[in-house]
Amino acid sequence: MTKAIIMINTDVGKEDEIMEKLFELEEVKDVFLVYGIHDIVAIVETETMDQLRSLITEKIRQMDGVKNTLTSIVVTHKSKTQC
Repeated sequence: MTKAIIMINTDVGKEDEIMEKLFELEEVKDVFLVYGIHDIVAIVETETMDQLRSLITEKIRQMDGVKNTLTSIVVTHKSKTQC
């Protein structure tokens, strides 16, 4: 299993629309609207790195209003609480 955090920059006013589209994708587990350098943070899981690449390049980056993405691949994970 490949888990990644994708930080997304959007066109102004497209944040809510893109959040909804992202949440419809099976691979997307969580979506956050954030303030700061990025507009949206998505937590995703795929079976393989090839599927992750396809998700990012063919689905997320092709969404109308997505300006750019930055992906961090999770190496290990611990969680205390749910957001």
